[in-house]
Amino acid sequence: MAQSFLFYVPTFSLNSVDNSKLFCKSCAQRLVGLKFASPHLPLQRLLHSHNERAALSWRRRCSLRNSQIVASNSNSEKNYYEQHGRKDFHKDSRSSGSVTPLLDTINFPNELKKLSLQELLRLSHELRWEVIRIVSKTGGHLGASLGVIELTLAIHYVFNTPEDRLIWDVSHQSYPHKILTGRRSRMLTLRKYGGLSGFTKRAESEYDSFGAGHSSTSISAALGMATARDLSGKRNHCIAVIGDGGITGGMAYEAMNNCGYLNHRVIVILNDNNQVSLPTGTTTAGGVSPAGALSKYTNRLLSSSPFLSIRSLAKDLSRIFPHQVQGLAAKADEYARTLFTGGGTLFEELGFYYVGPVDGHSLEDLIPILENVRDMHGIKPVLIHVKTEKGRGYPPAEKALDKYHGVTSFDVETGKPLKKQDVKSSPVPLSYSSIFANTLIREAEEDRKIVAITAAMPGGTGLNLFGEKFPSRCFDVGIAEQHAVTFSAGLASEGYKPFCCIYSTFLQRGYDQVIHDVALQSLPVRFMIDRAGMVGDDGATHQGSYDLTYLGCIPNIVIMAASNELELMNMVVTALSIENKPSAVRYPRGVGVGIETLQTKLGYQLEDQKLPERGSVLKIGKGRLVRRGRSREGKNTSQEGLVDRRLARQNNAGATDHYSVENDNSSLHRKTNIAILSLGTRLLSCVDAAIHLESLDQQLAVSVADARFMKPLDTELIDYLVKHNEILITVEENSIGGFGSHVVQYLTQSGYLDTGNLKFRSMVIPDKFIEHGSQSEQYDEAGLQSHQIATAILRLVGKVPAVI
Repeated sequence: MAQSFLFYVPTFSLNSVDNSKLFCKSCAQRLVGLKFASPHLPLQRLLHSHNERAALSWRRRCSLRNSQIVASNSNSEKNYYEQHGRKDFHKDSRSSGSVTPLLDTINFPNELKKLSLQELLRLSHELRWEVIRIVSKTGGHLGASLGVIELTLAIHYVFNTPEDRLIWDVSHQSYPHKILTGRRSRMLTLRKYGGLSGFTKRAESEYDSFGAGHSSTSISAALGMATARDLSGKRNHCIAVIGDGGITGGMAYEAMNNCGYLNHRVIVILNDNNQVSLPTGTTTAGGVSPAGALSKYTNRLLSSSPFLSIRSLAKDLSRIFPHQVQGLAAKADEYARTLFTGGGTLFEELGFYYVGPVDGHSLEDLIPILENVRDMHGIKPVLIHVKTEKGRGYPPAEKALDKYHGVTSFDVETGKPLKKQDVKSSPVPLSYSSIFANTLIREAEEDRKIVAITAAMPGGTGLNLFGEKFPSRCFDVGIAEQHAVTFSAGLASEGYKPFCCIYSTFLQRGYDQVIHDVALQSLPVRFMIDRAGMVGDDGATHQGSYDLTYLGCIPNIVIMAASNELELMNMVVTALSIENKPSAVRYPRGVGVGIETLQTKLGYQLEDQKLPERGSVLKIGKGRLVRRGRSREGKNTSQEGLVDRRLARQNNAGATDHYSVENDNSSLHRKTNIAILSLGTRLLSCVDAAIHLESLDQQLAVSVADARFMKPLDTELIDYLVKHNEILITVEENSIGGFGSHVVQYLTQSGYLDTGNLKFRSMVIPDKFIEHGSQSEQYDEAGLQSHQIATAILRLVGKVPAVI
C-alpha cells in the first residue's frame, strides 16, 4: 500500500535547503538519513528508490530505535551487556581484540562528524561500555554519565567545540565528554592523586569551558560567555547542560530570568532524568519522590500529541509566508499552547524558546533538533527539554534506587562492589554520618519537636535512616541550601528543634541566611556540618576546608568539632540542649576511630567495650586534656601519657577543674615543655605525634588537649597549657582564619606573646586548593599527618629530624 508523506524544511529561506534534514509530518516524527541533493530538486524526485522510502518508514524507524546495534558483523541476538560486559570486558579497550573498534578511532570531537548515523549508534554503545569499564576500576559518578551518552555524542557531533562553549552543570556526568576530548588514555587516573578530576576543570582541557562541582552555575556562566561573545562580535554558541536537580537551585532561575532580559542567544539543555535529589528511596514529609515540583511539571509539559502537531505545523509553515502571516501564525501557536496547557510554559514566560520534550537517548531525535537550534536566526535564548534515564544501559544501575550515582570499584558482571583485601579481623567502625543519624533518632524518639532538614543529600548525611523512622519530620528541600537554612529558621521560630544537615562545602551557599536569618535573630538552628575537612577523590570543589573560618566570625553561635564518634554523639545532644542561639557541629567524611583506639589512645573508659546508648551533654565552651607529658620520674606505666581516668568518664564531672592552674599538682607531674591543642579530626594524629616524639627524645614531654569548642573558646584550658609549656601548637583540619586564629587572638589580647617566653605555631590546611586523591594523600599535602606534626615540633625545639 502506498505511503504518503508531507515534507517541510526547517530553515528560514528556501535558498538554504541544501543538506537540510527531512521530516515526516504524517506521524509528527522526525527522521534522518536523506538530504537534498540540490535546492531545486523537485519534491517528487526525492523518493527515487525503494530504500529511501523504507528509510522514511515509521515502522523501520521504531525498529531502528529499539534495536541494540552491536558490532557490524555480529548476527548474535544477545544484547551488548551479555556479549561484551561479561565475556570481553576484561580486555583492554585498545588491545588487538578490542570491543570498542569504532571508539578507538575517535580522539577528538571533530572526528565524529565523519560518521554516519548507524556508526554513531554503534559508537554510543561502545562509549557506554567504556565508561562502565573505567568506572568499575576507578569508582566515581557512574549513573549520571550513563544517562548522557547519546546527548554527549549529539552535542559534539552538531556543535564545534571547543569554539562553541559547552558547560556541564555540576559536571559529574562529564566522563563521556572527557573520553571524547582527548583524555581517554588517562581515564584510569580518574579521581586519583595527580590524575584527572571527576569534574570539568579548565586547567585540564580546552574543551572544559567552565569548571564545576556544585550545581546551578551553568546557565549563569553560559550567559556571561554569550554576552562576552556578543560584545566581541563573535558568532560561536554557548551551551549549558543542566539537570532537573541543578535547575531547582535558585541561581538557575536568576540566570534564566536574566537571559530573557538581556536576550543574548544561550542554548540551555535541560537534562530531565527525574532525579532531583540524590535518589535513595528516602521517605520524607514529601514522600519518596525527588524534592521539588518542577520534575513533575516537566513530565506533563507539552506532551500532548495534538498540541505538538498543531504547534509544529503552524511554526514551520509560517516561515514561507510574509511577515504579516507569520505574526498570525505566532498568535495561533500562543492560542494552541493556552488551549492544551492552560497557559504559557514556565520557560517561555522567562523569555526562552522552548523545544521538547525530546527523547534524550534517541540520536535520531537529538541530532536534527540540535542542528535546527544551531541554525536558528535571532537572539532569543532556547531551552531544549531532554528526557533521559540515569544509569541507562547498565542493568544493575537501572535497577538500583540510586541508579549508581556514586560507586566504588565494582564487578562489571554483577554490579557488586569489589571487596577490599583487609587483614584486620576487628569490625569496621560506623561512619560519622551513621553515628549522627542514630544519635538523632534516639533523641527524636523522646522529643517530638526534633525535625531534620537536608538539601538533596538524605543518603549522604544519614537522614535516610531518620526518614525511615520519622518520615513526617524529615524534609528534603532539593538543591536549595539557602532555602534549607531559612526554612529551618522558620521551624525554630515556632518552637521546633531543627537539625539542618548540609555538607560543609554546600553550606557555603547558605552563608547569608546563616547570618541574617538565624544568628542575627538568635534562633536555635542546629547545623550538622558533614564532610568537614578533606573529602578524598571528589577534590577541591567538595573540600570542607572553610567552615570554621566562615562561621567563626559570626557572633552569637556555638561551634563544636568532633574528634571521634563518641564526641560526635555528645555534641549532637549538646546542640539539642542549646535553645537560645544557633549551634554548629562539624565532623569528617569516613568512619570513626573504633572502640580500641578510643580506650587505648584517647583515654575513654567504656563499659562493655562499646559506645554508650546515648551521648552526654558537654559543658559549653570546655575542652579536655587527653594526654599529659612524661612524668618527672620518667617511669613507664601502663597508663603513661594518658590523662587521669576521671576526665574520660562520660559524666564529665570535675573535668574542667582538673586542668585548672590552681588545682594542678605540680609535684606529681614534671612541667611539660610542649602542648598540642587540637580541634576536631586530627586529634588522633596529634596523640600519635606526641607518643612518637617522647620515644625519640627522653627530654621531650608532650601534652595533648582536645579543644572541642571553637566558640566559645576554653580560655581556662589555654591558660593552663601556656603556663606549663614553652611551646604551644594548634592543629585543625581547616583553612587559615579558623581555630588557630581565634587562639592567637586570645593569646595576643591576654599578653602571653609579649614576653617572648612562649613559642606558638598554628597548623592548618595551607592557603591553596588541594586537589583530588585519597584522604591520606591530601593530609600529606596539607602537612597534617602525625609525622609532619612531630617534625614541626622538632624544628621548634631546634632539632631538625632526618627521617621520622
